[in-house]
Amino acid sequence: MILRNGSVFTDLGRFIPADVELEGDRIVRVAPANTLEGDEVLDCTGKYVTPGFVDIHMHGAFGSDFCDGTAEDICTISRYEGSVGVTTFMGTTMAFDEPILTGIFEAANTRFNKDGEGAVLRGVNMEGPFFNKSKKGAQAEKYIVDPDFDMFKRLYDLTGGNIRLVDVAPELPGAVEFIRKASQLCTVSIAHTSATYDEAKEAFANGATHTTHLFNAMPAFTHRAPGVVGAASDYAAHVEMISDGIHLHPAVVRAVFSLFGADRVCLISDSMRAAGMPNGEYSLGGQKVFMTDGKATLEDGTIAGSATCLPECFRRAVGFGVPVETALKAATINPAKAVGLFDELGSITAGKRADVLVMDKGTLQPEVIFIGGKRQ
Repeated sequence: MILRNGSVFTDLGRFIPADVELEGDRIVRVAPANTLEGDEVLDCTGKYVTPGFVDIHMHGAFGSDFCDGTAEDICTISRYEGSVGVTTFMGTTMAFDEPILTGIFEAANTRFNKDGEGAVLRGVNMEGPFFNKSKKGAQAEKYIVDPDFDMFKRLYDLTGGNIRLVDVAPELPGAVEFIRKASQLCTVSIAHTSATYDEAKEAFANGATHTTHLFNAMPAFTHRAPGVVGAASDYAAHVEMISDGIHLHPAVVRAVFSLFGADRVCLISDSMRAAGMPNGEYSLGGQKVFMTDGKATLEDGTIAGSATCLPECFRRAVGFGVPVETALKAATINPAKAVGLFDELGSITAGKRADVLVMDKGTLQPEVIFIGGKRQ
């Protein structure tokens, strides 16, 4: 398949006129525009040709949740995500005890890196249970515990090393030692925390590189107490941001890109099972969630994840004034790098997986979606 004469988003984070050749499940060539020939040609003139979206923090969609703990629910999520242009995702947990997480991960083991059902599950984002209860957000307090590396290692081994990201509040007892050990196995992120600037700085010095849903479930960023946000600006390799317009004001979305630059921001959806569904009552982590016009909250009004898919978060970021190239890099290249997948996916590069979108330049909606080289 030749994708001819599109505006191709390169691994440098900018568009160039080019042809792209797909063969099997690979991108085999990127060449100057109108130079490639083949039996199958798709004219992409006036279109963007981009990598598929990479969502490293999402709980569920279309009525299913990763923590439902069944292969069927994971497939439902995969099909929905694939239909909107997400080609890779991390199944994200909530704060649960080890027996519950064991069941969730046993189900996930049947779906890791499997093609054929839309977006591909590439690993786990273990969000919880190592959190500060004062910043639990929508996490169930009864399951929150201090960092326990032995527990984490058992679960990591159970998944065959497919926990790619683990979240922790660095001010908790044993957190620094946990970070030091866990960072040898996967990306460690600061999350659901009351850490000061110095506590967060110590976490980064001991192996943390990531920050979960920046500004949410952490102290405010102020001029005398910069907290986690200030430490992340100095030391984090990547930070996550939910740009649905609900979790953060549009001005903050723009400010994050100004503060952190185009290479360090990862757009995420943090979506729960209400994504792609009508208004109504849902659940997240065993708690009731009410979704009204895209806003998901617990009974007490606490925001409970989002009901917005990553491609829509990308479009909203652009609508807030973020340049297309910058927002797209934050939804493809950067998240793939953050969880160690960039050698395989996340950019239009010869040799990588053929996870490719042909996107309308006006609406930024994907018109054609290839996942592993197969047109969806």
